[in-house]
Amino acid sequence: MPIKVIAFDADDTLWVNEPFFREAEEKFASLLEDFMPEHAIMKELYRTEIENLQLYGYGIKGFMLSLIETALRISDHKVPITLIDKILAIGKEMLAKPVELLPGVEEVLQALNGDFRIVMATKGDLVDQERKLKKSGLEKHFHHIEIMSEKRVADYEKLIRHLDIQPSEFMMLGNSLKSDILPVLELGGYGIHIPFHTTWIHEQVDHTVEHERFFTVDNIAEASELLKKMGTNS
Repeated sequence: MPIKVIAFDADDTLWVNEPFFREAEEKFASLLEDFMPEHAIMKELYRTEIENLQLYGYGIKGFMLSLIETALRISDHKVPITLIDKILAIGKEMLAKPVELLPGVEEVLQALNGDFRIVMATKGDLVDQERKLKKSGLEKHFHHIEIMSEKRVADYEKLIRHLDIQPSEFMMLGNSLKSDILPVLELGGYGIHIPFHTTWIHEQVDHTVEHERFFTVDNIAEASELLKKMGTNS
């Protein structure tokens, strides 16, 4: 069957995201350097984030809460209130960041529209992702927008049912093998991996993916060219 729907991840596929978290972590570590070395702080923060995923989900607000919890724990609750204010300021600064589109994104969305239904399928905090989408100016390109709390096989099954297509008619593009590609391949869909130079450790996959419906490219423009070569819009 020809592919009918092309779905794009958002963070670090359409626009820059993860570098802002790395920058925030460095600022956080510098605030707490009197309590613990930087590498140990990062390890404690990651542990807190993973423990809190079921409670807060993904996104900046959950990240802010994990920063505060980590600061309290590693300081044995001796961290001054003024430092908590500075941690909150780090999070608010992240929320105020402009949306920086990755090169070629708008051109590719324009080129593919008409030949396919174009979908944005991302995970994270609903309010934050809606804010970034509005700031991006990309909303007009999408037939459907799906903001998920998680990207598991069942979540993609729900999306595919909503789109009224078969898994083999669905192509997912994204920077995360774990969230964007592997669940879709398991369902019987297609995946194009577009690596980003910074990936959160929780999203990293430590094995090579080899699959007849899996492709990898260097950037989103190459993904568009690959789709043309595949002739999936015929």
